[in-house]
Amino acid sequence: MNQIILVTGPARSGKSEWAEALAIQSHKSVVYIATATHDSDDQEWQQRIQRHQQRRPQDWTTLEVPMQLSATLAQMQPNTCVLVDSLGTWVANLLSQEEAMWENTMQELLETVQLVAADMIFVAEETGWGIVPAYPMGRTFRDRLGGLVRYLGSICEPVYLVTGGHVLNLSLLGSLLPVGE
Repeated sequence: MNQIILVTGPARSGKSEWAEALAIQSHKSVVYIATATHDSDDQEWQQRIQRHQQRRPQDWTTLEVPMQLSATLAQMQPNTCVLVDSLGTWVANLLSQEEAMWENTMQELLETVQLVAADMIFVAEETGWGIVPAYPMGRTFRDRLGGLVRYLGSICEPVYLVTGGHVLNLSLLGSLLPVGE
């Protein structure tokens, strides 16, 4: 049976490093799915991408998948560990979708995740722990990512929170809320 893991936390908390360590511990062939796109005009963004690339083992396969995440996951082989980094970037890439289309996209991802025989590790940023964004697109991003993380968290085991230099296994420490609003 495949394992589905969620690693979440705030920016610069170490979530990607923890997810990478879990992928290494799987002792399987790793497919790293990067949801970010290259932007040669943004040097700081390029440096972030390079730091992630330099940390990864050379034998990992890297796929750049900014939008077609469900279709890509559906093609994964059983004896692999798939690391998706990150869901926040994927959600941002799809912000132009109307709400009904987004709901379909999210549902398709959740259904695909449960059908894929590969192990999967998802990295997701935590949003909404502070102020409510002052602009509609920011609120849409926060709400979509928050909802996706909650729904995905209900089918993942374990779910980790990385914050303050610590990794917490929420599956052991907490109780699962029913999915809904």
